[in-house]
Amino acid sequence: MPISDELSAAAAFMIGLLGSVHCVGMCGGIVGALTMGLPPATRASRSSMAAFLLAYNLGRITSYALAGLAVGALGARFYSALSDSGAIQYSHWIAGGFMVALGIYLAGWTRILGPIERAGAHLWRRIEPLGRRFLPVRRPGEALFLGLVWGWLPCGLVYSTLIWAMVSGDALRGAQLMVSFGLGTLPMLLFMGAAARWLGDLVRNPWVRRTAGALIVGFGLVTLVAPGLLHQGHGAHGHHHAGAAPGSG
Repeated sequence: MPISDELSAAAAFMIGLLGSVHCVGMCGGIVGALTMGLPPATRASRSSMAAFLLAYNLGRITSYALAGLAVGALGARFYSALSDSGAIQYSHWIAGGFMVALGIYLAGWTRILGPIERAGAHLWRRIEPLGRRFLPVRRPGEALFLGLVWGWLPCGLVYSTLIWAMVSGDALRGAQLMVSFGLGTLPMLLFMGAAARWLGDLVRNPWVRRTAGALIVGFGLVTLVAPGLLHQGHGAHGHHHAGAAPGSG
């Protein structure tokens, strides 16, 4: 597998969790509008509200999984043309580079991923009208289908994670990484529906964003240097065996 430890399901979950501070700014208005658009009786019931919020997010994460499946399959075709060592090296460089860029973006130091979001806006303009068919939302099933559309909203965080899913080099692994990432964003978005104002004030704190961004940059730097560490490890291993060969008889 081109990327294993560095971009495991646990790492993808943590990236989603740390990066979800960005979700408040982009998706907070969507969650708030969808929540306020529900009938008053539904908003007054915690269990009903939970059902709608879960349906929205189940649809969103399902879209992430489908996208991860598609780009993972695309990555598999790319890797089939490379040697195993070349695939590992290139995948670490690409994933690490995008991870560093994402951390810088989330910290607010630069809009480096802005061009990716603008490129995705062209696709979103074609998909977004489909969501209007389910408005106003009155049933959890409609919330689920609206979430499926919502999952394609232009977002540098999502698109960068899709790049990592692509360089995983496997369709199922790409889907798994995107699901793990989506689950990482889930606590923030579920909580946001219930306490959007308080959470919005929290994540607007520059130190919260900078800390999350710095941690993701750290993930990226580790991923970037991993091929070199692996190469050194293999070199030392090979040297050990070379030295042992004469006495092995």
